[in-house]
Amino acid sequence: MTTLRAGLIGAHIGRTRLPAALDILCSMAGWTLDFTLIDTAERPAFDLARTLDLARADGWTGMTITHPWKPQARLYAGTAANVEIAHLGALNTLTFSPVLCGYNTDYTGFLGALEAAGLAPLGDVVMIGAGGVAEALGPALLARMSNDACLKIADIEPARAENLAARIGARRLDMADLPAACAAADGVINATPLGMGEDARSPFDPIWLGSQRWAFDAVYTPTNTPFLQAAGAAGLTCLTGFELFRHMAIGSFTAYTGIHLPAPDALDRLLPLRPD
Repeated sequence: MTTLRAGLIGAHIGRTRLPAALDILCSMAGWTLDFTLIDTAERPAFDLARTLDLARADGWTGMTITHPWKPQARLYAGTAANVEIAHLGALNTLTFSPVLCGYNTDYTGFLGALEAAGLAPLGDVVMIGAGGVAEALGPALLARMSNDACLKIADIEPARAENLAARIGARRLDMADLPAACAAADGVINATPLGMGEDARSPFDPIWLGSQRWAFDAVYTPTNTPFLQAAGAAGLTCLTGFELFRHMAIGSFTAYTGIHLPAPDALDRLLPLRPD
């Protein structure tokens, strides 16, 4: 039986459901899984490149990368990024054999989740957060927007929002202008870690919500974040981070193994992993 040997690099990843998802998908394909969590929050001197080099030398299949290392993983991949995501500034999956190749299954997973939800074409979108996950969500949103729509990006670090907006063809939004921008938006997105785990915060004030058509939160633990609770109460169609997670996990499995599982069956098999 073939073994998928991989790991997850990121900060505060103890509650991740990725190993469980990959184990389910491996079982569907007749593979076994050997998966290691590498929590960098516990390693102040962590060296991403050295860790990846050691995993490659040790014969690992690949590595999944999450916050805050996705931009650095893109630099590590260099010209080895898969052609579909070569224009992105972050990646979340590296495969090591037969040659190094980088993927962003957040990008492809979000496209899949949008398609499944039937939300496209999209109007104006306000996204708060310009970090690693936003590097994937922004280009995916632009690919599904109507021609006259605008993606507006806000971040507590304005320079980061400016940088991302300039690179992908979006517009930077001042935090002070969020209420007016949200009022005119078709959709609103949380691309920050706010609301994750026991965090009860939301980047969107509930009074800004109600005029939009839909909302998405990249956080998937818990599924019904404080932001999505407010958006749902305001009547918006809510797309959860768990929907992105399911599509992302399947895309990561395919990147690792080259196996394309039947999507409807694979998505259903992952439903028991939904966080409460």
